[in-house]
Amino acid sequence: MFDRLICQCPICAAYDEELDELDLDTVRRVERDGWAVIMVPEDEDGPGWAFTVGLWHTFRSPEAAMFGLDVEVMRRCLNTLADRVAAGHLMVDGQERDDVIRNYPVVTRAVDPSWYRSLFGVALRLYRRPPLSFMEVVWPDRAGLFPWDADATPRLRDLQPSLWLPRDDHPPGPWTKLP
Repeated sequence: MFDRLICQCPICAAYDEELDELDLDTVRRVERDGWAVIMVPEDEDGPGWAFTVGLWHTFRSPEAAMFGLDVEVMRRCLNTLADRVAAGHLMVDGQERDDVIRNYPVVTRAVDPSWYRSLFGVALRLYRRPPLSFMEVVWPDRAGLFPWDADATPRLRDLQPSLWLPRDDHPPGPWTKLP
């Protein structure tokens, strides 16, 4: 995969700093597998989410994030997507993909950087600086409609933020309440 002793990227260089156990575990998983999936479970404040760390480091691909499903389901979906990225099937903004969730397409959307600090702190700590980017992996309702479709299930919009919009332009909801 890569040799952290000769690599000078921010993730590898982070070994030289004091890291908490979560960060150390993440770096080890990136070193072993090429990426890690960070899971933030649902709580009283809102839906859960999950995101990758390491896709940029290992494959120069945007990181991926999913929202609103069970965190274990999102972990499996993101690992499936990361396997596809590792095989050369990179993510593109606005791309519909049928290789993430069985029997349902997803759409990848570029995340506006105004969301990074609220949602992807572990990645920011380890990378320490861009050029990393994130793609939101948006899933449809049971009818195959996405949050932006007029007839989509209204709850779908609460479960998944529209991160392609700048944070200040996003409709109020659980995602805009995050610090």
